[in-house]
Amino acid sequence: MLYPINYTPAETYSQPTGVVTKKFVGAYHVDTGENMIVCSISSRLRKHLIYPIADASSVPHQRVQEVKDIKTVDPVAIGDVILYKPAEAGKGVITDILPRKTKLSRPAAGKKPLEQVVVANLDQVVAVFAATRPKPHWNLLDRYLVSAESAELDPLVCITKMDTADEDEVAEVTSLYRALGYRVILTSSANGRGLEELRAELSGKLSAFVGKSGVGKTSLLNALQPGLGAKVSAVGTGEFGKGTHTTTHMEMFPLDGGAVVDTPGIRMFGLWEVDGSDIALYFREMEPLVGACRFGSDCTHDHEPGCAIRAAVETGTIARRRYDSYLRMLNGESD
Repeated sequence: MLYPINYTPAETYSQPTGVVTKKFVGAYHVDTGENMIVCSISSRLRKHLIYPIADASSVPHQRVQEVKDIKTVDPVAIGDVILYKPAEAGKGVITDILPRKTKLSRPAAGKKPLEQVVVANLDQVVAVFAATRPKPHWNLLDRYLVSAESAELDPLVCITKMDTADEDEVAEVTSLYRALGYRVILTSSANGRGLEELRAELSGKLSAFVGKSGVGKTSLLNALQPGLGAKVSAVGTGEFGKGTHTTTHMEMFPLDGGAVVDTPGIRMFGLWEVDGSDIALYFREMEPLVGACRFGSDCTHDHEPGCAIRAAVETGTIARRRYDSYLRMLNGESD
C-alpha cells in the first residue's frame, strides 16, 4: 500500500481490496497497492438489509425481510479497508467495507441520531493544543481524551508553540496528564523542540490530528515534512464542519512510514454513544470508583450524598479541573 494501514484482512476475498485515502461527496480515492483509483459506492451500502432469523445454511435463498436506512452520515470513512469492483480505467465501485479495528466517531449535526465516522482503523488520536495564542481550553482536551478512551484509541497530547510559553503554567497541566498515564509531547516548530520525539511517535502509525484552527498544526507538519502542512491546510479550507458537519473533503497524507489525517473544522467535538454517568468510565482516575458510591451505578457524581468520586475531588485525589470537565460533559455544555 502507498499509505500503510496496520490492518490484515481475516480472510482472502474474491474481490480486490484497497484503502480509502481521500473522500469528497460521492467520490472516494482508493489506494489499491498498485495505483490510486476513484470509486463510487454501491447503493446497498447505504441500506441495512434485515433477513429472517434462521440458520443461513438451511435457507439457500433468503429473501430480504426489511430494508432500513443506515444510521451513519456516510458508510465509508478515511482509513477504511474496502472491497471494490473494477470499472473503467482508474475507476471502481466500493461493494463492501471490511470490519474496522478502530474508529473515531462523533454525532452528526441534526435531529436524527446519526454517527459520523471521522477516521477508521486508527492507531492513535493526536490532540494538538497551543501553549499560548490561542489560549488553550483544557476542557476540550478532556473531551478529546474521553472520546479516544471510549473508542479504545491510544491518545497522544501534543502542546505546540512552547517557544512562547510560560514553562511553569504548562508544567502544571502536563504533570496532571502524565500522572494519569497520558503521553505528552512539548513541541515548537520555531526552534525544533520535541520534533524528533513527535516524529518517533507518528512513525509507522495512522494518526488523526484533532485541534482547533490556529494551534499550529500546519507549522508543526511543515517542520516534520516540508510542504506537508500546506497540503493539509489546503484540505482544511473545504466544507468540513460547516452547517451539517458532513465531511465533503478529507484526506490521508503519508508521513515517515505512517500517515496522518487532519480533522479540520472540529470546533465542538461531541461524544458518540457516551452520555450520562457513563462518561466517568472514560476518565482514568474516576473509572475505578464507578459503582463505589452510596447509590451505586445510579449515581451521577453530581450532587448525590455518599459519592465516591466527589469525595475523591474533596481530598484532591481527583483534580477539580478534571471533575469540572466531567460535569460539563454530563450537562451537555460545550467547551
